[in-house]
Amino acid sequence: MGRMTASSLSDPHTPELLTCDVLFTGVGGGHAPGGVVGSNGVVAATGHPDTLRASYPHARERRAGAVIAPPPVNAHTHLDMSAYDFRALPYFRWIPEVVMAQRERRGLAGTEAGADMLVRLGAGAVGDIVWAHLPDAMPALLSRGNLRGVAYFEVLDPFPETADETFRQTRERVEGWRRLEWPGGMRVGLSPHTPFTVSHRLMRLLTEYAAGEGLPVQIHVAEHPSEAELFCTGAGPLWESMSRFRYPASFSEVIGRDPAPDLTPVRYLDELGALAGRPALVHMVNVTPDDIARVSRAGCPVVSCPRSNAHLECGTFPWVAFAAAGVEVALGTDSVASGESLDVREEVAFARRLYPDLDPRLLVRAAVKGGSRVTGLPTPVLRRGEAWDARYVW
Repeated sequence: MGRMTASSLSDPHTPELLTCDVLFTGVGGGHAPGGVVGSNGVVAATGHPDTLRASYPHARERRAGAVIAPPPVNAHTHLDMSAYDFRALPYFRWIPEVVMAQRERRGLAGTEAGADMLVRLGAGAVGDIVWAHLPDAMPALLSRGNLRGVAYFEVLDPFPETADETFRQTRERVEGWRRLEWPGGMRVGLSPHTPFTVSHRLMRLLTEYAAGEGLPVQIHVAEHPSEAELFCTGAGPLWESMSRFRYPASFSEVIGRDPAPDLTPVRYLDELGALAGRPALVHMVNVTPDDIARVSRAGCPVVSCPRSNAHLECGTFPWVAFAAAGVEVALGTDSVASGESLDVREEVAFARRLYPDLDPRLLVRAAVKGGSRVTGLPTPVLRRGEAWDARYVW
């Protein structure tokens, strides 16, 4: 697509009208099609192209590209895996053949390379999961002066008997890292990994602590269909995969209750009280209407990773149902190993093909406003009097 530089709007005597398929200014629902009139590097007007043509009949018109909007936010990723090779495989093959097979590539160098890539892409912000085995990535991210967002420290421990000690160690780390935060930089968050890799006691401790301290939280929920089976039966391929490692004798020990035909990961978290602090729920592919209603009532945002879900054959996020329930949706790329890149603009393009009947303005809004809300940042606004930024053209 065509790209405009700030100098494209630099002639003070000849305003320019840039048109696009979708315009999202950060306010309202956007325009499709849309346009921006600018002159001398400053935005003069935004809106529907027909309205702008009538108001600025002498403006030189040119198509800018598919989308004009503030820079998108990558609301969920794993930067430490940025050196991995991408492979599209079914979920239960992808874990051993990609995650485990390339583990030597996972580390601080990947985190730094991924963060550098986000800066080059002009990302508005990021929500990064800091691997539990790589705590050194947290101070590295917090020290960056060219990236905003949240670094969520990942916590895993399925054993209820060790929950108190794991929580004590986590809180001690978080309190030390929070002293490294500075205005305009990255913030510290928490990521209780999943409802099945964190014991019920630890999940409650972490989410209550985060809510009390105002810490942002992300939890991976309902990614693969086997997760729903696990909560229904206490068994299935996910439990078989997990039980190869050191794990409690039964799934009931992890969640503190018996599985049941109507129990889902979302219902479990809701009844545990873990949704009270409005954590961001990532993936949310394999959900029920009741799950969506619970998320809506709790006021939790969700983060969809369309490419990763498709590549791992996890299913398709029910975007229309979440939108109808008034749930805030954001977009993330997940890891390079499953999502292929860190560019959220490519996520939007993929989602437009995946959801051909969905208003594309919703997708762009999710990438900008949804991501800003998940990462706790004000939504950037493209409006009259603002300086033009080449990053506005996707």
